[in-house]
Amino acid sequence: MHTRSTILYLVVPCYNEEEVLPMTAKVLKDKMERLVKEEKISSQSRVMFVNDGSKDKTWSIIEGLCRQDKVFSGVNFSRNFGHQSAILAGMMTAKERADAVVTIDADLQQDIEALDEFLEKYESGCDIVYGVRNDRNSDGFFKKKTALAYYKLLHILGCKIITNHADYRLMSKKALNTLAEYKEVNLFLRGLIPQMGYKSDVVYFDVKEREAGQSKYTLKKMMTLAVDGITSLSVQPIHFITIMGFLVSFFSFLMIIWCIVDYFSGHTVPGYATTLVVSLFMGGLTILSLGIVGEYIGKIYMETKERPRYIIDSIVWDPEEEEEKKEDGKN
Repeated sequence: MHTRSTILYLVVPCYNEEEVLPMTAKVLKDKMERLVKEEKISSQSRVMFVNDGSKDKTWSIIEGLCRQDKVFSGVNFSRNFGHQSAILAGMMTAKERADAVVTIDADLQQDIEALDEFLEKYESGCDIVYGVRNDRNSDGFFKKKTALAYYKLLHILGCKIITNHADYRLMSKKALNTLAEYKEVNLFLRGLIPQMGYKSDVVYFDVKEREAGQSKYTLKKMMTLAVDGITSLSVQPIHFITIMGFLVSFFSFLMIIWCIVDYFSGHTVPGYATTLVVSLFMGGLTILSLGIVGEYIGKIYMETKERPRYIIDSIVWDPEEEEEKKEDGKN
Protein backbone atom coordinates (compact mmCIF):
# COMPACT_ATOMS: atom_id res chain seq x y z
CA MET A 1 0.00 0.00 0.00
CA HIS A 2 1.16 3.55 -0.77
CA THR A 3 0.71 6.32 1.77
CA ARG A 4 0.69 9.34 -0.55
CA SER A 5 -0.76 10.27 -3.90
CA THR A 6 1.01 8.49 -6.72
CA ILE A 7 3.04 10.58 -9.15
CA LEU A 8 2.05 8.97 -12.43
CA TYR A 9 3.74 9.54 -15.78
CA LEU A 10 2.09 8.46 -19.02
CA VAL A 11 4.76 7.68 -21.63
CA VAL A 12 3.49 7.98 -25.20
CA PRO A 13 5.83 6.93 -28.07
CA CYS A 14 5.16 8.93 -31.24
CA TYR A 15 6.22 8.43 -34.84
CA ASN A 16 4.57 10.63 -37.49
CA GLU A 17 1.48 11.20 -35.35
CA GLU A 18 0.64 14.80 -36.33
CA GLU A 19 -2.91 13.84 -37.36
CA VAL A 20 -3.89 12.22 -34.08
CA LEU A 21 -1.64 13.99 -31.56
CA PRO A 22 -3.84 17.04 -30.72
CA MET A 23 -6.81 14.76 -30.05
CA THR A 24 -4.66 12.35 -28.03
CA ALA A 25 -3.26 15.19 -25.92
CA LYS A 26 -6.78 16.42 -25.09
CA VAL A 27 -8.01 12.95 -24.10
CA LEU A 28 -4.95 12.27 -21.93
CA LYS A 29 -5.09 15.67 -20.27
CA ASP A 30 -8.79 15.26 -19.43
CA LYS A 31 -8.13 11.81 -17.98
CA MET A 32 -5.21 13.01 -15.86
CA GLU A 33 -7.25 15.93 -14.53
CA ARG A 34 -10.08 13.57 -13.53
CA LEU A 35 -7.65 11.26 -11.75
CA VAL A 36 -6.12 14.20 -9.87
CA LYS A 37 -9.58 15.49 -8.92
CA GLU A 38 -10.52 12.03 -7.63
CA GLU A 39 -7.23 12.03 -5.65
CA LYS A 40 -6.05 8.85 -7.36
CA ILE A 41 -2.82 10.50 -8.54
CA SER A 42 -0.70 13.50 -7.56
CA SER A 43 -0.99 16.89 -9.25
CA GLN A 44 2.67 16.42 -10.18
CA SER A 45 1.70 13.66 -12.61
CA ARG A 46 2.58 14.28 -16.25
CA VAL A 47 2.11 13.08 -19.83
CA MET A 48 5.44 12.49 -21.59
CA PHE A 49 5.51 12.27 -25.38
CA VAL A 50 8.57 10.62 -26.96
CA ASN A 51 9.23 11.69 -30.54
CA ASP A 52 10.90 8.75 -32.31
CA GLY A 53 12.51 10.72 -35.13
CA SER A 54 9.24 11.70 -36.81
CA LYS A 55 9.43 13.19 -40.31
CA ASP A 56 6.28 15.29 -39.97
CA LYS A 57 5.32 18.05 -37.49
CA THR A 58 4.99 15.73 -34.49
CA TRP A 59 7.82 17.32 -32.49
CA SER A 60 6.72 20.90 -33.12
CA ILE A 61 3.22 19.93 -31.93
CA ILE A 62 4.71 18.36 -28.78
CA GLU A 63 6.76 21.50 -28.10
CA GLY A 64 3.62 23.61 -28.47
CA LEU A 65 1.69 21.39 -26.06
CA CYS A 66 4.50 21.66 -23.50
CA ARG A 67 4.48 25.46 -23.71
CA GLN A 68 0.69 25.60 -23.34
CA ASP A 69 0.27 23.25 -20.38
CA LYS A 70 2.66 22.01 -17.70
CA VAL A 71 0.98 18.59 -17.69
CA PHE A 72 2.88 17.81 -20.90
CA SER A 73 6.59 17.08 -21.35
CA GLY A 74 8.53 15.85 -24.37
CA VAL A 75 11.56 13.79 -25.30
CA ASN A 76 13.01 14.16 -28.79
CA PHE A 77 15.27 11.55 -30.43
CA SER A 78 18.09 12.54 -32.77
CA ARG A 79 16.68 10.04 -35.31
CA ASN A 80 14.30 7.10 -35.52
CA PHE A 81 15.34 4.29 -33.14
CA GLY A 82 12.13 2.26 -33.09
CA HIS A 83 9.04 1.78 -30.94
CA GLN A 84 10.72 -0.31 -28.23
CA SER A 85 13.56 2.20 -27.79
CA ALA A 86 11.06 5.07 -27.58
CA ILE A 87 9.15 3.29 -24.82
CA LEU A 88 12.36 2.52 -22.92
CA ALA A 89 13.67 6.10 -23.23
CA GLY A 90 10.41 7.51 -21.91
CA MET A 91 10.35 5.14 -18.95
CA MET A 92 14.00 5.75 -18.07
CA THR A 93 13.55 9.54 -18.31
CA ALA A 94 10.32 9.55 -16.30
CA LYS A 95 11.43 7.20 -13.52
CA GLU A 96 13.49 9.90 -11.81
CA ARG A 97 10.33 11.91 -11.12
CA ALA A 98 7.56 9.33 -11.10
CA ASP A 99 6.34 6.71 -8.64
CA ALA A 100 4.80 4.73 -11.50
CA VAL A 101 4.88 4.90 -15.29
CA VAL A 102 2.24 3.73 -17.76
CA THR A 103 3.13 3.29 -21.42
CA ILE A 104 0.38 3.72 -24.02
CA ASP A 105 0.28 4.16 -27.81
CA ALA A 106 -0.44 7.56 -29.33
CA ASP A 107 -3.45 6.31 -31.32
CA LEU A 108 -5.29 5.54 -28.04
CA GLN A 109 -6.69 2.28 -29.37
CA GLN A 110 -5.76 0.98 -25.91
CA ASP A 111 -8.59 2.06 -23.60
CA ILE A 112 -7.39 4.98 -21.45
CA GLU A 113 -10.23 4.36 -18.98
CA ALA A 114 -8.43 1.18 -17.89
CA LEU A 115 -5.99 3.46 -16.02
CA ASP A 116 -8.24 3.40 -12.95
CA GLU A 117 -7.89 -0.36 -12.69
CA PHE A 118 -4.13 -0.12 -13.35
CA LEU A 119 -3.82 2.22 -10.37
CA GLU A 120 -5.96 -0.02 -8.15
CA LYS A 121 -3.65 -2.96 -8.87
CA TYR A 122 -0.61 -0.76 -8.20
CA GLU A 123 -2.04 0.52 -4.91
CA SER A 124 -2.70 -3.07 -3.83
CA GLY A 125 1.03 -3.81 -4.14
CA CYS A 126 1.70 -4.80 -7.76
CA ASP A 127 4.93 -3.49 -9.29
CA ILE A 128 3.91 -4.45 -12.83
CA VAL A 129 0.41 -4.38 -14.33
CA TYR A 130 -0.11 -5.72 -17.85
CA GLY A 131 -2.84 -4.44 -20.14
CA VAL A 132 -4.28 -7.38 -22.08
CA ARG A 133 -6.79 -6.96 -24.88
CA ASN A 134 -10.06 -8.86 -24.51
CA ASP A 135 -10.03 -10.03 -28.12
CA ARG A 136 -8.45 -9.39 -31.51
CA ASN A 137 -11.70 -8.64 -33.38
CA SER A 138 -10.35 -5.27 -34.54
CA ASP A 139 -7.52 -7.02 -36.40
CA GLY A 140 -7.75 -8.38 -39.90
CA PHE A 141 -7.90 -12.14 -40.49
CA PHE A 142 -4.20 -12.45 -41.36
CA LYS A 143 -2.95 -10.37 -38.43
CA LYS A 144 -5.23 -12.16 -35.96
CA LYS A 145 -4.13 -15.65 -37.01
CA THR A 146 -0.42 -14.83 -37.23
CA ALA A 147 -0.45 -13.05 -33.85
CA LEU A 148 -2.07 -16.00 -32.08
CA ALA A 149 0.29 -18.43 -33.81
CA TYR A 150 3.25 -16.28 -32.77
CA TYR A 151 2.25 -16.30 -29.09
CA LYS A 152 1.78 -20.08 -29.22
CA LEU A 153 5.23 -20.46 -30.78
CA LEU A 154 6.82 -18.33 -28.05
CA HIS A 155 5.20 -20.48 -25.36
CA ILE A 156 6.42 -23.65 -27.09
CA LEU A 157 9.93 -22.19 -27.11
CA GLY A 158 9.72 -21.65 -23.35
CA CYS A 159 9.37 -17.85 -23.46
CA LYS A 160 7.59 -16.24 -20.52
CA ILE A 161 5.23 -13.82 -22.23
CA ILE A 162 1.67 -12.56 -21.66
CA THR A 163 -0.63 -13.52 -24.55
CA ASN A 164 -2.32 -10.54 -26.26
CA HIS A 165 -0.31 -8.04 -24.22
CA ALA A 166 1.26 -5.27 -26.29
CA ASP A 167 3.06 -2.40 -24.56
CA TYR A 168 0.21 -1.04 -22.46
CA ARG A 169 1.51 -1.57 -18.93
CA LEU A 170 2.22 0.05 -15.57
CA MET A 171 5.60 -0.25 -13.87
CA SER A 172 6.59 0.98 -10.42
CA LYS A 173 9.79 2.89 -9.73
CA LYS A 174 11.31 -0.28 -8.24
CA ALA A 175 10.56 -2.25 -11.40
CA LEU A 176 11.90 0.55 -13.60
CA ASN A 177 15.16 0.72 -11.63
CA THR A 178 15.56 -3.02 -12.17
CA LEU A 179 14.79 -2.69 -15.89
CA ALA A 180 17.55 -0.08 -16.12
CA GLU A 181 20.05 -2.81 -15.22
CA TYR A 182 19.22 -4.77 -18.40
CA LYS A 183 21.69 -3.63 -21.03
CA GLU A 184 20.77 -5.57 -24.18
CA VAL A 185 20.56 -3.59 -27.40
CA ASN A 186 18.00 -5.89 -29.04
CA LEU A 187 14.95 -4.88 -27.07
CA PHE A 188 11.79 -6.95 -26.70
CA LEU A 189 10.14 -5.47 -23.63
CA ARG A 190 7.09 -7.72 -23.78
CA GLY A 191 9.30 -10.70 -23.07
CA LEU A 192 11.95 -9.00 -20.96
CA ILE A 193 9.72 -7.47 -18.28
CA PRO A 194 7.89 -10.70 -17.25
CA GLN A 195 11.30 -12.22 -16.45
CA MET A 196 11.83 -9.73 -13.63
CA GLY A 197 9.60 -11.69 -11.28
CA TYR A 198 7.96 -8.85 -9.35
CA LYS A 199 4.37 -9.09 -8.16
CA SER A 200 2.16 -8.46 -11.16
CA ASP A 201 -1.43 -8.58 -12.34
CA VAL A 202 -3.47 -8.18 -15.52
CA VAL A 203 -6.05 -5.61 -16.60
CA TYR A 204 -8.29 -6.50 -19.56
CA PHE A 205 -9.45 -3.82 -21.98
CA ASP A 206 -11.25 -3.42 -25.30
CA VAL A 207 -9.35 -2.18 -28.34
CA LYS A 208 -10.87 0.87 -30.02
CA GLU A 209 -10.75 1.99 -33.63
CA ARG A 210 -7.97 4.43 -34.50
CA GLU A 211 -9.38 7.99 -34.46
CA ALA A 212 -7.10 9.41 -37.17
CA GLY A 213 -4.02 8.61 -39.23
CA GLN A 214 -2.71 5.17 -40.06
CA SER A 215 -0.91 2.51 -38.06
CA LYS A 216 2.88 2.86 -38.25
CA TYR A 217 3.37 -0.83 -37.49
CA THR A 218 3.97 -2.20 -40.97
CA LEU A 219 4.27 -5.91 -41.77
CA LYS A 220 8.05 -5.50 -41.98
CA LYS A 221 8.21 -3.94 -38.50
CA MET A 222 5.98 -6.66 -37.05
CA MET A 223 8.18 -9.36 -38.58
CA THR A 224 11.30 -7.69 -37.18
CA LEU A 225 9.73 -7.50 -33.72
CA ALA A 226 8.69 -11.15 -33.97
CA VAL A 227 12.24 -12.28 -34.82
CA ASP A 228 13.67 -10.07 -32.06
CA GLY A 229 11.24 -11.63 -29.60
CA ILE A 230 12.22 -15.20 -30.43
CA THR A 231 15.99 -14.64 -30.62
CA SER A 232 16.06 -12.39 -27.53
CA LEU A 233 14.23 -14.83 -25.28
CA SER A 234 15.06 -18.34 -26.40
CA VAL A 235 17.86 -20.51 -27.80
CA GLN A 236 15.44 -23.35 -28.53
CA PRO A 237 15.61 -22.80 -32.33
CA ILE A 238 19.31 -23.72 -32.22
CA HIS A 239 18.49 -26.81 -30.16
CA PHE A 240 15.86 -27.76 -32.76
CA ILE A 241 18.48 -27.45 -35.50
CA THR A 242 20.74 -29.86 -33.62
CA ILE A 243 17.91 -32.38 -33.15
CA MET A 244 16.81 -31.99 -36.78
CA GLY A 245 20.36 -32.46 -37.98
CA PHE A 246 20.65 -35.68 -35.98
CA LEU A 247 17.33 -37.02 -37.32
CA VAL A 248 18.21 -36.19 -40.92
CA SER A 249 21.62 -37.81 -40.53
CA PHE A 250 20.02 -40.91 -39.02
CA PHE A 251 17.48 -41.06 -41.85
CA SER A 252 20.26 -40.65 -44.43
CA PHE A 253 22.21 -43.50 -42.80
CA LEU A 254 19.15 -45.76 -43.07
CA MET A 255 18.73 -44.74 -46.72
CA ILE A 256 22.35 -45.71 -47.41
CA ILE A 257 21.82 -49.17 -45.87
CA TRP A 258 18.58 -49.60 -47.83
CA CYS A 259 20.29 -48.63 -51.10
CA ILE A 260 23.17 -51.09 -50.47
CA VAL A 261 20.75 -53.93 -49.67
CA ASP A 262 18.66 -53.03 -52.72
CA TYR A 263 21.75 -53.01 -54.94
CA PHE A 264 22.98 -56.46 -53.86
CA SER A 265 19.46 -57.84 -54.19
CA GLY A 266 19.68 -57.09 -57.91
CA HIS A 267 16.85 -54.57 -58.01
CA THR A 268 17.10 -51.67 -60.41
CA VAL A 269 17.11 -48.37 -58.57
CA PRO A 270 15.86 -45.45 -60.71
CA GLY A 271 17.14 -43.02 -58.08
CA TYR A 272 16.56 -39.76 -59.95
CA ALA A 273 13.43 -38.61 -58.09
CA THR A 274 14.75 -39.80 -54.73
CA THR A 275 18.08 -38.04 -55.24
CA LEU A 276 16.39 -34.81 -56.30
CA VAL A 277 13.95 -34.76 -53.36
CA VAL A 278 16.64 -35.57 -50.80
CA SER A 279 19.01 -32.97 -52.27
CA LEU A 280 16.35 -30.25 -52.21
CA PHE A 281 15.32 -31.18 -48.67
CA MET A 282 18.89 -31.16 -47.40
CA GLY A 283 19.67 -27.91 -49.21
CA GLY A 284 16.61 -26.18 -47.78
CA LEU A 285 17.34 -27.50 -44.30
CA THR A 286 20.94 -26.30 -44.52
CA ILE A 287 19.96 -22.79 -45.64
CA LEU A 288 17.26 -22.54 -42.97
CA SER A 289 19.70 -23.67 -40.29
CA LEU A 290 22.33 -21.17 -41.42
CA GLY A 291 19.70 -18.43 -41.41
CA ILE A 292 18.61 -19.17 -37.83
CA VAL A 293 22.19 -19.37 -36.58
CA GLY A 294 22.94 -16.19 -38.53
CA GLU A 295 20.17 -14.34 -36.72
CA TYR A 296 21.77 -15.18 -33.38
CA ILE A 297 25.25 -14.25 -34.62
CA GLY A 298 23.86 -10.95 -35.88
CA LYS A 299 22.35 -10.24 -32.45
CA ILE A 300 25.67 -11.07 -30.77
CA TYR A 301 27.43 -8.75 -33.22
CA MET A 302 25.12 -5.85 -32.35
CA GLU A 303 25.42 -6.51 -28.62
CA THR A 304 29.24 -6.52 -28.68
CA LYS A 305 29.27 -3.06 -30.28
CA GLU A 306 27.54 -1.66 -27.17
CA ARG A 307 26.02 1.19 -29.15
CA PRO A 308 23.43 3.37 -27.39
CA ARG A 309 19.88 2.09 -27.68
CA TYR A 310 18.69 5.64 -28.33
CA ILE A 311 20.07 9.18 -28.46
CA ILE A 312 18.03 12.00 -26.91
CA ASP A 313 18.43 15.27 -28.76
CA SER A 314 16.35 17.38 -26.36
CA ILE A 315 13.90 17.20 -23.47
CA VAL A 316 11.15 19.72 -22.76
CA TRP A 317 9.84 19.94 -19.19
CA ASP A 318 7.52 22.48 -17.61
CA PRO A 319 9.22 25.86 -18.31
CA GLU A 320 8.35 27.28 -14.86
CA GLU A 321 9.72 24.19 -13.14
CA GLU A 322 12.95 24.40 -15.14
CA GLU A 323 13.38 28.06 -14.19
CA GLU A 324 12.92 27.23 -10.52
CA LYS A 325 15.59 24.52 -10.76
CA LYS A 326 17.99 26.94 -12.41
CA GLU A 327 17.40 29.47 -9.64
CA ASP A 328 17.94 26.80 -6.97
CA GLY A 329 21.17 25.83 -8.69
CA LYS A 330 22.47 29.39 -8.54
CA ASN A 331 21.64 29.78 -4.82
